[in-house]
Amino acid sequence: MNAFTLLPFIVLIAAMFLMTRSAKKKQQQASQMRNEMQPGSGVRTIGGMYATVKEVGEDTVLLDAGPGVELLFAKNAIGAVLTDDEYNRIVHGIEHDLKSDADIVPDDASSLTESDESDSPAAAASDDKAVDLGKKDASEDGTDAAEAAEAKADDEPKKTDGDSDAK
Repeated sequence: MNAFTLLPFIVLIAAMFLMTRSAKKKQQQASQMRNEMQPGSGVRTIGGMYATVKEVGEDTVLLDAGPGVELLFAKNAIGAVLTDDEYNRIVHGIEHDLKSDADIVPDDASSLTESDESDSPAAAASDDKAVDLGKKDASEDGTDAAEAAEAKADDEPKKTDGDSDAK
């Protein structure tokens, strides 16, 4: 056998070795995370349930899932140990803002559009009349709207049953 026939087997064995090595590393990290669990920690189970650790045993964990609800889980069923901020954000909807002294963003954009140059001609012109963005009354524009609709209908080609827009 020459080297070219052995090369695919060597590459396959190396890939399998690297995959098992990374999987083993992930298992060790998960085991370490589960062993560092303490009572009072917020956790998420592999089934997606959020609870607080009440007691940690050798192979089991007693979780407090709510008032009067205590559940016994295997340690392997704990998917993640959460930080206090993350647990409170997910379970209680409490946002902990680290930048509480920062400027607060207003709910509307009025403070962003106000300017100190209210003496300028553009500002004076904008204050003179309000812009109406609403629909006009049908009685005012009834004839113009009807004419516009007829013109639009005349511009569009008529379709028959066999015609389509697809090309």
